[in-house]
Amino acid sequence: MFPSPVSHSPQITGTLVFTVFTAVLGSLQFGYDIGVINAPQQIIITHYRHVLDVPLADRKALSSDAIASTEEMPRTPNLMNSTPTPMPEEEFVEDSGIITMLWSLSVSSFAIGGMIASFFGGWLGDQLGRIKAMLIANILSLAGALLMGFSKMGPSHILIISGRAVSGLYCGLISGLVPMYIGEIAPTTLRGAIGALHQLAIVTGILISQIVGLDFILGNRELWHILLGLSAVPAVLQSLLLFFCPESPRYLYIKLDEENKAKKSLKRLRGGVDVTKDIAEMRKERSEASSEQKVSIIQLFTNSSYRQPILVSLMLHMAQQFSGINGIFYYSTSIFQTAGLSQPVYATIGVGAINTVFTALSVFLVEKAGRRSLFLIGMSGMFVCAVFMSVGLVLLNKFAWMSYVSMVAIFLFVSFFEIGPGPIPWFMVAEFFSQGPRPAALAMAAFSNWTCNFIVALCFPYIAEFCGPYVFFLFAGVVLAFTLFTYFKVPETKGKSFEEIAAEFRKRGGSARPRKAATEMKFLGAAETA
Repeated sequence: MFPSPVSHSPQITGTLVFTVFTAVLGSLQFGYDIGVINAPQQIIITHYRHVLDVPLADRKALSSDAIASTEEMPRTPNLMNSTPTPMPEEEFVEDSGIITMLWSLSVSSFAIGGMIASFFGGWLGDQLGRIKAMLIANILSLAGALLMGFSKMGPSHILIISGRAVSGLYCGLISGLVPMYIGEIAPTTLRGAIGALHQLAIVTGILISQIVGLDFILGNRELWHILLGLSAVPAVLQSLLLFFCPESPRYLYIKLDEENKAKKSLKRLRGGVDVTKDIAEMRKERSEASSEQKVSIIQLFTNSSYRQPILVSLMLHMAQQFSGINGIFYYSTSIFQTAGLSQPVYATIGVGAINTVFTALSVFLVEKAGRRSLFLIGMSGMFVCAVFMSVGLVLLNKFAWMSYVSMVAIFLFVSFFEIGPGPIPWFMVAEFFSQGPRPAALAMAAFSNWTCNFIVALCFPYIAEFCGPYVFFLFAGVVLAFTLFTYFKVPETKGKSFEEIAAEFRKRGGSARPRKAATEMKFLGAAETA
């Protein structure tokens, strides 16, 4: 609940609540698309096998038992069993490999779309305005939902892979547009809390996808295609509601120089409160933005003043993705089934619920503690949990109760992730850079995040098959390496000006002399790093 408005405090108006709700429907779609592929995994794989076995039966007669086996629910490849089960036909073994590849593409093509579109969210918002850009993005969301929704009627693997890729394009745009829009319409003193609703809506979308993916709702053989296409509902709803939302005042004033329209939009959002202070703030922001030269992506790596901050930014996002968190998000049902749980989908829903609760908690923690401290606490906790996760899987055959060790470790792993490594890289990258280099830095950070997301989604099934129960020992090693990197190379940013942060980078990089560009970042001061 928001606090009641008092004098000299920003009012939480109905228009503001309505507008923020409408905007984060896009984030909700984002989260739904992340999680929706998880629950019906076995059913979709069965459908792939059924479709792809039809031409094989024409070329080589398979026994009736082999054909019948493709109609049954396939068992998840067991992480505990390193010896492959003999198949009745050599070609059927090869076909199973193709199905594994197609399933990996079904998961990872989403990240390919996001990777491509992550560069264009900010550009589209500047060209068309925030509202029109979100409306255009929803066309992609509807197209992806329709492809997946009709996948049962055609070549399902092609339609699902292409539908996931188009949905990824939508999510790549939204990952830039929604935070930008809600950050620009929010009152200054509530910008952090309202901005965090983007991440909260994402994890809520993941949880919703897990619930409606239950077998007795939509995650069954008859309705799984409707489950995949259900993201069209919030897309249509958001498209209708956006027509009643005011355009970003900052976009109207700073980008278009439409002061009167900006005032009108502000009055709608603030509800009759004097907006003179907001206009003065935007006037100052516009003046500062025009005084600093834009920085290209190439300059981030060639200019010595920006090189270390951008490399640290990329490493933070690599740490977030390579920690193994998306292996759990995408394949948690398989992991719980391997751990011996009879109803793994309910444990997956439990992960989603914990994910949502701790994301809400992080909104409060991140402003109380330092960014670097929370990141280190989160990574350290994830390291310990990853070790216990693998120990539980390794000893599962000897001690049945080890399944509970693995399950608790997964729950705690997700909790530690949302306390630190989940939200904080986005905070810190924005605080490393001033107005000039920030857009290019955020674009590179988003691209790095989506690229690593794609690599994990594509490779995790193969890594899990190769490593068996030791797979999370691998992630534990990666988390430990990134924890040490953070300890030695990442500065604290809370409450510091850009000049102070630049000095911290020089200190950690072993450079004593202040660089010229550090003074270029001085003008925004500590006000930007709330």
